[in-house]
Amino acid sequence: MASLKDMRVRIASTKATQKITKAMQMVAASRLRRAQQAAEAARPYADKMSAVISNIASAAAGSPGAPALLAGTGKDQVHLLLVCTGERGLSGAFNSSIVRLARERAQALIAQGKEVKFFCVGRKGYEQLRRLYDKQIVEHLDLRSVRQLGFVNAEDIAKKVLARFDNGEFDVCTLFYAQFKSVIAQIPTAQQIIPLIVEEKAANAPTTSYEYEPEEDELLSGLLPRNIAVQIFRALLENNASFYGAQMSSMDNATRNAGEMIRKQTQIYNRTRQAQITKELIEIISGAEAV
Repeated sequence: MASLKDMRVRIASTKATQKITKAMQMVAASRLRRAQQAAEAARPYADKMSAVISNIASAAAGSPGAPALLAGTGKDQVHLLLVCTGERGLSGAFNSSIVRLARERAQALIAQGKEVKFFCVGRKGYEQLRRLYDKQIVEHLDLRSVRQLGFVNAEDIAKKVLARFDNGEFDVCTLFYAQFKSVIAQIPTAQQIIPLIVEEKAANAPTTSYEYEPEEDELLSGLLPRNIAVQIFRALLENNASFYGAQMSSMDNATRNAGEMIRKQTQIYNRTRQAQITKELIEIISGAEAV
């Protein structure tokens, strides 16, 4: 059995850990509000961008001059999985849930005889994926030095992806991230961004005719690359909010667990101390009677 001194050290260590987890919880909570506001502000623009492009693309569908980002390469053999995760851990299942979704998609594609490549944004996803797919990871981007996410970061990623597409390195690109719902709910999401999936309108939906200036193909050649950057930027903001939400929840659970551990350790310490005092009293009384 551990000595009283060892028990006191253990209790003090657990209390120190509890202070750290509580501080991390408060920091995550303070940063979550700004991250959540940024993610929510980006959603309407990203959704409207997709809607406008889908409207233009539906008019240009089947056109011989349709951009490759819309029409595709005509093949479905090489898939690039753009996996966006966090740079740090201590956030529960946030990173692993995104990686799991990407890994499941990769396994399904490989089973169909497809070739899979990975573009990792974020250290944690890269560390997990390289254990199984080290040779398939074509690029890794680390954002630890970025203090505040901006559209320029998404543009940089989009340019790298588009350069690989222009070089014929892949046929389909799918974006993986976690959509922020609440502090306790972050939804792993897969979104195909190349070629763009045009949503079909319902049969009873009202139709509106538009005339475009310049022509649809020319508009799309400028809008499609920007849309990819916008969708990646949205994913980065959603991930940022999801990370702080998951970390806040995880550190809250860790703080509660530490409190419960301190309570149990204190009980054991008090019982051991009481037993030792009782033993010493019995020895003193026994000695006095013997005299």
